Amino acid sequence: MLLLAQLSLPSSPSSLNEDSLSTTSELLSSRRARRIPKLVQRINSIYNAKRGKKRLKKLSMSSMETASLRDENSESESDSDDRFKAHTQRLVHIQSMLKRAPSYRTLELELLEWQERELFEYFVVVSLKKKPSRNTYLPEVSYQFPKLDRPTKQMREAEERLKAIPQFCFPDAKDWLPVSEYTSETFSFMLTGEDGSRRFGYCRRLLPSGKGPRLPEVYCVISRLGCFGLFSKVLDEVERRRGISAALVYPFMRSLMESPFPAPGKTIKVKTFLPGAGNEVLELRRPMDSRLEHVDFECLFTCLSVRQLIRIFASLLLERRVIFVADKLSTLSSCSHAVVALLYPFSWQHTFIPVLPASMIDIVCCPTPFLVGLLSSSLPKLKELPVEEALMVNLGSDRFIRQMDDEDTLLPRKLQAALEQALERKNELISQDSDSDSDDECNTLNGLVSEVFIRFFVETVGHYSLFLTQSEKGERAFQREAFRKSVASKSIRRFLEVFMESQMFAGFIQDRELRKCRAKGLFEQRVEQYLEELPDTEQSGMNKFLRGLGNKMKFLHKKN
Repeated sequence: MLLLAQLSLPSSPSSLNEDSLSTTSELLSSRRARRIPKLVQRINSIYNAKRGKKRLKKLSMSSMETASLRDENSESESDSDDRFKAHTQRLVHIQSMLKRAPSYRTLELELLEWQERELFEYFVVVSLKKKPSRNTYLPEVSYQFPKLDRPTKQMREAEERLKAIPQFCFPDAKDWLPVSEYTSETFSFMLTGEDGSRRFGYCRRLLPSGKGPRLPEVYCVISRLGCFGLFSKVLDEVERRRGISAALVYPFMRSLMESPFPAPGKTIKVKTFLPGAGNEVLELRRPMDSRLEHVDFECLFTCLSVRQLIRIFASLLLERRVIFVADKLSTLSSCSHAVVALLYPFSWQHTFIPVLPASMIDIVCCPTPFLVGLLSSSLPKLKELPVEEALMVNLGSDRFIRQMDDEDTLLPRKLQAALEQALERKNELISQDSDSDSDDECNTLNGLVSEVFIRFFVETVGHYSLFLTQSEKGERAFQREAFRKSVASKSIRRFLEVFMESQMFAGFIQDRELRKCRAKGLFEQRVEQYLEELPDTEQSGMNKFLRGLGNKMKFLHKKN
């Protein structure tokens, strides 16, 4: 379905030559020997059957320069005027919406700037305080570290964030009464600043030790690092110390703040002291791939049918407004985190609030993209608000409260059919025999669902690396039009025309333009395997095109 040239571009335009191209077939042959997990093979076979035989678009250098949208629309693949009009409207809609949205900096860029800084920004304890003359409670910060005592612009911005944190720690504050027993729970939220910067809040809600009915409190760590597993381990230690004495928590968090910001795959060691246990060392590891941390796809299939889930997925890809409604905090949190995980290797770039406090419900009137969750008690108020076009989902009944009625037409139809079939057959695919440890790692619901959606992105954007060129100064640039026009399927090209306008796609490309080395995550592994599936006869045609592209790049390089 793609015009693919080789597995990676050379380091500079002038290095593209006959010798490098002649080894392509040998490289592909050796890489085909790598074993692909059987579960992934079964998923791939579903996509291959639905998509049909791969068709590589025959392009020359002149056609790459002169092909127009009208030329593409005149191909033999059937299409209707209504479908084209809907496509044009979606393109205009996403362009106009994103003009109103802040220009978000990608998370990758933020992390590059924060590599040598502290592990977290601040640590707070939030407690419930009784309202005067009322039998209800308000969440308030009862402890904060470090103190914000410097009157700088950054400190003023931090103060504004701190004012919002209690509501996220207790979005259900009005429903609380003192209790004698309570099982601690861990949850998280994300704060997005006006400049697009993002901070993660990791919370442990627990019942302080004591006798008789009492109110819970929340221990919350605010960090720029998105790594639930690492901070969950920190909160385990916080809870252990809080069980002995609150006074033991604060020295531990102070020593932790002095620890460095870990690189992916690296471990930091924090020396601690605990009365009765003596000196201890806490090891905190940041995984290479944390995309499925704190993700449970089971909740999605408990609350949603496959068809509804794919509609929501499509809406998020086009960066629309999505509102989840449910009775429980845990349902909102689990489903919100899970549906965002489906977007890998892309990242949601806009407002993301898994559980929106009732006092902040006016956020849903925002004209820019968002994904928020609301407790069912807020539904009457939600229906009264002047919300712009949005997809509202009742997770308790698997029904859309409001929709835009085009959700079934947003994705390329053949790939959507493959998505549906693979997910409908999830139990069958998992239960089939496997004969290796690598298959065992994949043969879980989380593993299967992740692989199904990764394959969707491999089919649509898996050729992106072939269109990242690099100058002699080492600067990378993405060839947008060549990337899109290299796809043979018109339905995928049209999907890309809209999707490439999203900040999600822009962030994905920017991250890869900035990286000093090639990404080696699971997505890139599946991309390489996908390219290896191409028959050798198709490689010769690709090499011919790439030689023409290389010659032109060398000419332009000399001219400049």
